[in-house]
Amino acid sequence: MSIKDQIESLVNPDSPLRVYTLGTFKVIRDGHELNDKDWGRDKTLQLFQFLVLSRSRGALHKEQIMDRLWEDDDDQTFKVAMHGINKTLEPERPARVEPKYVLRSGLSYKLNEKDIWVDAEAMEQLIIIGNQHLNDDDATAIEAYRNSLSLYQGNYIPARIYEDWTTAERERIQILVINTYTQLAELLKSEHPQEAIRLCQEALSIDSVWEDAYRIQMEAYIKLGNRPLALKTYLKCKATLNEEFGIDPLPITQKLHSEITKI
Repeated sequence: MSIKDQIESLVNPDSPLRVYTLGTFKVIRDGHELNDKDWGRDKTLQLFQFLVLSRSRGALHKEQIMDRLWEDDDDQTFKVAMHGINKTLEPERPARVEPKYVLRSGLSYKLNEKDIWVDAEAMEQLIIIGNQHLNDDDATAIEAYRNSLSLYQGNYIPARIYEDWTTAERERIQILVINTYTQLAELLKSEHPQEAIRLCQEALSIDSVWEDAYRIQMEAYIKLGNRPLALKTYLKCKATLNEEFGIDPLPITQKLHSEITKI
């Protein structure tokens, strides 16, 4: 499969089960979007979301899952929720046929790695493709990065933003996204400075102290011949870093500022 085909399959999958976790949470089964009524109990949905989050870690023991989700509940809670997942995802599955999407080995469970597309996983795969082609085939890297960011619609499983079990993954994805915004902006700042500025602003809307984004914005403004906005961006960077951490910009940023003042 060519790189272009890989990118296309990640962005526009033909998987029978598609899971969207970024900026929302929705599941599309065979072209039909599941709703709250389909899931029934919230704990059924919560367990499925946890399995989505944990898919790359392999099978997890039931006790591990319950410790993370429902420390004070009993086995019956888990049993009912797991039954609800299988019924929701495979309503026509015949009796005594093993579930297709949730795989069980003894008391350990995991989501099948086939037939399920997850936006966050696809986004990360696109970022990996971009990184692999960086400095070797920048056009492919740009295409991969752009497509990866097209999948990012906001916080990871936002309805669970106050649940401890989502925190680490949400923060990891945010860092991936910020790095991708700034890396793509770096690639585009010479030929497409306006887009680079926009990408940096997207990064700063997630983390206002991401200094690389300010620096790339400054360079892009200079490319556009807008020295005042380049200097204003530095002042914004300096004020934000001082307000948040009581520190000055890095020497590389200060050097850039000094060069701009001499233009």
